[in-house]
Amino acid sequence: MIHSTLCYITRGNDVLMLHRVKKKNDVNKDKWIGIGGKFEENESPDECLLREAREETGLKLTAWRCRGIVTFLTNGPWEGEYMYLFTADEFEGALKVCDEGDLQWVSREFLDSLPQWEGDKIFLDLLWADAPFFLLKLRYDGDTLVEAVLDGKALPLPYDRRFRV
Repeated sequence: MIHSTLCYITRGNDVLMLHRVKKKNDVNKDKWIGIGGKFEENESPDECLLREAREETGLKLTAWRCRGIVTFLTNGPWEGEYMYLFTADEFEGALKVCDEGDLQWVSREFLDSLPQWEGDKIFLDLLWADAPFFLLKLRYDGDTLVEAVLDGKALPLPYDRRFRV
């Protein structure tokens, strides 16, 4: 299992998103996601978060919070993953060009209309609702979410944002 971080940096009602369009063989190709990446050797979750934020955005995070752990499982060609999910709302510096995709500030409402993984919609709803720390298991069969379990309780699928968690 891979260990990684994912962070949603906010500025008021806007969130910094990465439109993944630059890497070849990218599981996230054409999706809009937060920033982050895989742990390096001997790195803690917060060390990975800060390094990835600097590498991908040029920003130095000055206030962040770990909000949950998401376990991704798949029947496809991709490895499973334990992802430490963060939000950050204070930072220093200026955005730089990212070699993994295009960075863009997007309103939370507009974000709902962009291509995302179905499971991302679940944890984004939890983040925006300021839910307490959570454990979320997401199992995919290819690109299809086939199981979602939040704090030990199965969620109905397909996930319908009209009935947010």
